[in-house]
Amino acid sequence: MKSYWLKNVRLEKGFIFEEGRIAGTETEICHLKIEDGKIAEISYTAPLPEENQVDAKENLLLPSLRDMHIHIDKTYYGGPWKACTPLTKGIFTRLEEEKELLPKLLPTAGERAEKMIELLLQNGHTHIRTHCNVDPVIGLKNLEATVNALGKYKDVLTYEIVAFPQHGLLKSNSVQLIRDAMRNGATLVGGVDPATVDRNIEKSLETIFDIAVEADAGVDIHLHDPNSLGAFTFERMAHYTKEAGMKGKATISHGIALGDLQGNALEEMSAMLNEQNIDVTTTVPVNRPTIPIPTLDKLGIKVSVGHDSITDHWSPFGTGNTIQKISILAERFRMIEEYSLSASLKYATGGVTPLNEKGERVWPNVGDDATMMLVKASCSAEAVARRSEVESLFFKGKKVESKLEKPRSVLA
Repeated sequence: MKSYWLKNVRLEKGFIFEEGRIAGTETEICHLKIEDGKIAEISYTAPLPEENQVDAKENLLLPSLRDMHIHIDKTYYGGPWKACTPLTKGIFTRLEEEKELLPKLLPTAGERAEKMIELLLQNGHTHIRTHCNVDPVIGLKNLEATVNALGKYKDVLTYEIVAFPQHGLLKSNSVQLIRDAMRNGATLVGGVDPATVDRNIEKSLETIFDIAVEADAGVDIHLHDPNSLGAFTFERMAHYTKEAGMKGKATISHGIALGDLQGNALEEMSAMLNEQNIDVTTTVPVNRPTIPIPTLDKLGIKVSVGHDSITDHWSPFGTGNTIQKISILAERFRMIEEYSLSASLKYATGGVTPLNEKGERVWPNVGDDATMMLVKASCSAEAVARRSEVESLFFKGKKVESKLEKPRSVLA
């Protein structure tokens, strides 16, 4: 890749203080030299006319985004409109539905996965963690479609694939299939509600972690159970994480019970999860209680966001727009002042923000990967609050060009 200058870039410089409080964000226009996929220089002097240049047009530079929970293998996206059927037996309505639906969707699974990847790229993502159904109904066929789809984009994003026994690891006798998936492209071991679905918390978790140890991989488990049942499952997950020597390699997806714990109970649970560096991923739901994201953050729990589904048989909603999702998060938790809005970006970037809490620039730095996006905003806070559009995306210095026109709506 030839070196070039990304000129006229707006970078955040520091916070503006008034009467001891953060009242705004100061920015400046800089020029970044991109070389071998990294930021080689940050200059205030415009590049010479004969040098390779890309004009950022004074748009704001921000870290690119990470969708840490999505299912690109089963979606209606890219196809005709279809609403959901009524729920009559809770989650088991959908599980029964999938037995007939997934084989019907298989012929177009790869094509639809690619369209979802394109949508995520258009919205500023350079990392995707996708869960992929592995069960006796579909076997490894969805995994094959997912691996092939993501492989076509390996030069513009990084990705993880969770082998996900949607119908229950034990309930659907999928243990060997998950083991096979870990040898055929999956990078993380998944699971779902060891109590409600598998009906055996200990055996389910023990098996999940055994497979992960065998594959030298991490785990990401969907946990929807509320109240004390969910909390007990968290405790047992922390236990098995420790027993397996997998500190820092376990994720709780959804973690609904975290929204039911308060006061000392929440602090004690957070301490237990922190001891094993267990992180949490959420979709920031608006149709049910949301886990206390800012509180968890203050207690040291790493929280990331994901879209889960984008118009499928589970939900007809979803946009793939993570800036919008962060804005909803901020609105949901009344994060209305400059610093909170600015800091909320970290839930979508793996913890990276341009400024730290003291207002010091900590990103970008010389030597960083040139993986970033340009948005039409004056600062991070405005980008979140006003749901700014992504103007350009770069992956290791390469400008990402979409293969599809940007849709006018999520169902275009």
